[in-house]
Amino acid sequence: MALYQGFFKPKNPDKYKGDPTNIIYRSGWELKLMIYLDNHKDILKWSSEEIIVPYRSPIDGRLHKYYPDFLVTKINKNGIQETMLIEVKPKKQTQPPKRQAKVTKRYLTEVKTWGVNEAKWKAANEYCKDRGWSF
Repeated sequence: MALYQGFFKPKNPDKYKGDPTNIIYRSGWELKLMIYLDNHKDILKWSSEEIIVPYRSPIDGRLHKYYPDFLVTKINKNGIQETMLIEVKPKKQTQPPKRQAKVTKRYLTEVKTWGVNEAKWKAANEYCKDRGWSF
């Protein structure tokens, strides 16, 4: 499996909210979304990993910083401006791991990852709700 990472150079840097010379993609999916956001006429502004959402980790109980993948402001199909946070993840990481008959190190890692992701997403939902955004 190929690993896609690199710097994205937007064709429309005026749409990017942040430093358009320092846009990093960490997967092919992120790169595809960046191209879409940069080129789509209904996207007014977007940024990548520019927002910080504080969350409490279920692993150590301490506050941590979560950097959601994208913040997007767009005109929706009804002509209304809306803002949303977007996280790009494989479907497998968006669901709790299936319970295993034998508890393996891999399973424990998946449970830990799921717990942290769930805490991040709860915090992101609250963050968005407070601002009238969607997640």
